[in-house]
Amino acid sequence: QVQLVESGGGLVQAGGSLRLSCAASGTSLTLAMGWYRQYPGKQRELVAAITRGGTTNYVGSVKGRFTISRDNAKKKVYLQMNSLKPEDTAVYYCAADRYNTVKPTDYWGPGTQVTVSS
Repeated sequence: QVQLVESGGGLVQAGGSLRLSCAASGTSLTLAMGWYRQYPGKQRELVAAITRGGTTNYVGSVKGRFTISRDNAKKKVYLQMNSLKPEDTAVYYCAADRYNTVKPTDYWGPGTQVTVSS
């Protein structure tokens, strides 16, 4: 059973930075991975994703501010978030997929809160 565990969320002032990490366990496969976020009362939206080979996909609102990366040997994915804005405040979820996709949805972490104060 694949398990994903996020870390790195928290409270930061606008303009600041946070780095989210997600560790995958329970599989020998190299998964496609990514990050989604969810605002209260809204559906989850893709923030960024990265395939096994390193192809990336970003939602427009974070391009130039967020960077997704991965360490296949450690089965980890990271989201470096710079120039954070109050509208980035949300619960961020790590996701992974058996298929080599830029929209992973097979497996989910429990989520980590990111709060950006103005």
